[in-house]
Amino acid sequence: MAIIPQGRLFGWEEIEELGDLERLRLVVEHMPDGELMRELESERGNGRDDYPIRGVWNSILAGVVFGHPSIESLRRELGRNARIRYVCGLQDVPPSWVYSRFLGKVLKKEKMVQGIFDRVIEELRGLLPDLGTRLAVDGKAIPSHAMPGKREESGDRRRDTDADFGKKTCQGKSQDGSTWKKVIKHSCRLLNDF
Repeated sequence: MAIIPQGRLFGWEEIEELGDLERLRLVVEHMPDGELMRELESERGNGRDDYPIRGVWNSILAGVVFGHPSIESLRRELGRNARIRYVCGLQDVPPSWVYSRFLGKVLKKEKMVQGIFDRVIEELRGLLPDLGTRLAVDGKAIPSHAMPGKREESGDRRRDTDADFGKKTCQGKSQDGSTWKKVIKHSCRLLNDF
């Protein structure tokens, strides 16, 4: 695990000035993901290594850092920007099927991924003793490109099968005293853990 130097913890001005690649480099260098990477690499064994496990993982982290809405969006960016591929540890852009298989393997390691999150939170809790004493929740819908209602288990991984319909209702009073109500319906992912 990386040691974070002392200083202002949330000096966003310094982070903003770094630029996108430097922010990605910080995430890649300080993510406590070594145990997960060793586990996935040992499962691969002596198989082909055209797209290294760590490189694919780092590219997924890049997708999060740069706010890509999909793997295809991330792949297009990797194709345009060799510097991002270099920071991730990739020579070529992995095809879609590499990401499908990789994410399938990562999903089977859910406890290890949760452990990464827990370690980051514990490190923050050491730096910020009041972390978690106040909680805010965003009511934003998490969009899905899935077709709700189709839940058969065919083994076909080309689509998202765990979507459902959701709705968000906002209501209030206008200045003239009349009440108003707005209902927004959307397709969304099911988040069973929350």
